[in-house]
Parts: sequence; structure tokens; C-alpha cells
Amino acid sequence: MRQSSMRLGRANLDRLAPAIRRPAYDRSRVTPGIVHLGLGAFHRAHQAVVIDDCLAAGATSWGIVGASLRSPDTRDALAPQDHLYTIAVRAAEGTEHRAIGALLDSIVAREKPAALVERMADPTTRIVSLTVTEKGYCHTPQTGDLDERHPDIVHDLNNFEAPRSAPGFIVAALARRRAQGLSPFTVLCCDNLAANGDTVQRIVTQFAALRSRELGKWIAETVAFPSTMVDRIVPETTDDDRDAVASVLGMRDAWPVMTEPFTQWVVEDRFTAGRPDLAAAGVELVGDVKPFELMKLRLLNASHSALAYLGYLSGYETIADTMQDPHFARLAAQVMEEAAVTLTMPAGTDLSAYHASLLKRFANPALHHRTWQIAMDGSQKLPQRLLGAMQDRLGRGLPIATHALAVAGWMRYVSGVDEQGRAIDVRDPLAGEFAALAREAGPIAERLAPALLGVAKVFGPLGAEPRLREAVTVALGRLYADGARRAVATHVSA
Repeated sequence: MRQSSMRLGRANLDRLAPAIRRPAYDRSRVTPGIVHLGLGAFHRAHQAVVIDDCLAAGATSWGIVGASLRSPDTRDALAPQDHLYTIAVRAAEGTEHRAIGALLDSIVAREKPAALVERMADPTTRIVSLTVTEKGYCHTPQTGDLDERHPDIVHDLNNFEAPRSAPGFIVAALARRRAQGLSPFTVLCCDNLAANGDTVQRIVTQFAALRSRELGKWIAETVAFPSTMVDRIVPETTDDDRDAVASVLGMRDAWPVMTEPFTQWVVEDRFTAGRPDLAAAGVELVGDVKPFELMKLRLLNASHSALAYLGYLSGYETIADTMQDPHFARLAAQVMEEAAVTLTMPAGTDLSAYHASLLKRFANPALHHRTWQIAMDGSQKLPQRLLGAMQDRLGRGLPIATHALAVAGWMRYVSGVDEQGRAIDVRDPLAGEFAALAREAGPIAERLAPALLGVAKVFGPLGAEPRLREAVTVALGRLYADGARRAVATHVSA
């Protein structure tokens, strides 16, 4: 393609078409104030866009240095283009393109752990934010505590200045700042963890205390860990996406990000060392984020997971494809309806409007969010997305049939074989354990359901609850007997 011979970069921003937004500030005057761990598509379509708006408003000391904890792919794609990239906002009516300049540099942690610790320990770094996914915290999702036996944690305890894990890097940098008499940075988690600020504080202080009781105490007393709720659908970027963006730009962008028009970021206003004017960039600053966090986890994320597992098993490649089936659209609505009664929201919150907006977003035909992508790492996601609402409903004596069907869909998925007998590429930290349990149990709901419910890292004590066991076993039996598509149709029509 002719347009792909030129690469997006600082030298040719002025060659972009007038309709394409570009950084409304002089990037040469921007200095870093944020280090972000987990330089993936979500961060670049969400927090980095907010910071780009803050920079345009004059907050030029809040540029971002990104860090990939393992893979060099993002760095290798963005460094040759001066860390500029395109965000393509897709709606049914069309796509808007914008060049983002908030990312100033990137570090691959596995290659240069000392460089990342040094950057985080620098006094100009006032916020360390994270999108490392649930599994990146090296914790036990059911309890929210640090997993002291996690291989990365074991490594980091013996290699304090050359860590591998997100908790290891945070503690190493904070320890250096404490030793140098510097104030700590704010730790800003942007992942889908229940009470994410409190959870990350617990994980980090537990890790620090294993190194030094005094260090753990100092972190607990001086470091702010505000909780947040983040919301934007960001599918995986494909080669077709790259070609489509290149044709609009007239030049090549090695790693653009695709997203939807909707975006939301709710943040508790507790910062150790200052922050940019996030509210002016559309962030909701609140005293307590928990109600908003639970709303998102139990309405959006739970229904997304239900659609992902059961949609994948039914042969649907994307969420939008799945939502074209009216039975699955009704399934998503029923997951939200079951969960809504477990929420206590601030006055003025319109859950019905939020519910309706989610169904519209899921059905966006311009957004190609793969069911397989959403199905990843289910062992880390189920406690926050589905199990908490199930526990609350059981505590009130309410049925859990729709959530049980979603959990059964996960069980059928992690067994590793689809309805046509083909292997499923299960991506999960516990995939090997699940596969072994599935082989031993066979495709028999009465054996497989109890076996998987007995995995304490996922279900904890809830896995032994008789009402939950019965509901999940019945639902899994229907999936084996009827197949996912028919089981969903029967359930929502009952």
C-alpha cells in the first residue's frame, strides 16, 4: 500500500488531514510526571487520552512514561514513531481518528528493570498507574491477598532491585524514595479488581512487609491508593485495523487502538503528590468509588463474560455478533437484572439508563470485540464479576439461575474442547489445572461442576454452597445436553 511507506511520527504530524485531531500542545515542552505499568491498548485508549487533554490544557509536567512488564512489542511498534499513535473511535455512524501524544517514552521492564525502578523513584514521578490485568497483581482473587508462592513474588523477594512483578517494582521504587527522603508517589490502579485501590494497597504493603516491617508500615501510612472505576471497550487491534487507519492517515501507524465513543473514569480524589486537573478532562472525582465499581463489575463485566463464554461456545466470534441473536441480548439483560438488586447506588444514579447504554454498546457493529479475547483469564475475573453477586443473592434467598448459566459456560469453556470436539485455546493462569480436572471428570456435569467448584483460588468457601452447586450443575448439564445456543434460548424464554 502506498500510504504505508511513510510512518507516523513527530516530523510528519503536519501532513495529517485537517479532520484528524493531533496533540494541541508542544510535545518538546512536556515532561514526565506519570509512570504507567502495563502499556497495553486499554491504557492508550483510556487514561492516556485523558492525560492528552490535560496536556492540551497546559498541564505539561504530566507526560507519561509507559512500561511493559514483559513483552517488547508495544515499545518496538511505538518508539520508531516517537511514541505517537492513533486512536480510532468507531460508531455505527462512522469513525473518528485522533493522534495521541501523551506517551513520551517506554521501558521494557524485563530488559531494563533498574531503569524502570529509577524512573519510578525519580522525584518528578508523582503518579504510578497500572493496567496489568487481574493476574498481574500476583494475588489470590478470592481473598485479595498477595500470593507469596507466586513465582514472580518468590523471584522479587530474592532480587529486590531487579523485580519482575508490578508489586515488586512499586515497592522497590518506594523503598528507594524512602531511603532518599523523598515523598512517595500515588499508586493509581485502573484494573477491574474489587475495591481496587484497597486491594492493591494490601498486596503492596504485604509484599513490602516481607522485605521490611518498617517499609510496609511506611507505605501503609504515607502512600495514597485511590480506588477507580474505568470503562471503555477496547478490542484487540488487527492487521485489517492497521490497514484501515493507514488509509485514513496517509501513513502507517504500527499500533493504533480501536475503541468506542463511550468512556468513563471515576476516581477517588486522594493523591499523595498532586494530580493534573482530571475533572476538566471529564474524570468524575468522588469520595467513594465502590458503588460505581460494583455497578460496572456486576453489570457490564459480568454480562460481557456471560456473552463471551456462551457466545464463543455457540460459534459467535464477536460480542456484536452475539448480540445479534435476540436470545443472547436477553441473556445479557437478565445478568444485569439479577445483579442490579445487589447494588446500593448514590441518589440520582439511573441504573436503567446505564443498563440500556450497555446493551447498545455491546451491539455496536463497528466494534469487533472478540469473545475469545474477553474469555481470557476467567479464573481471575469470576470472583469480581459473577461470584460476588451470586453470594449476595443467595444471602437474600434469591435465585441465581442466570449467573449459574454464565459460570457453567465458563466451566464448559475451560474444559478445553468445544461443542464440535475442537480444542479451545484457553488462556488462563490455571488453564493446566482446569484441563486436568476436566480430563478426570469427563463431560459429565455431576462430576465436572463439583471438581471446578472445588478450586479454592477461584471459588473459596462459596464453592461448597449447596444451592450454588446445584444451580451450576443443572446449568452445565443443560449445556452438555442441548448445546450453548439452545440452552440460552430455553433459559431466557422460561
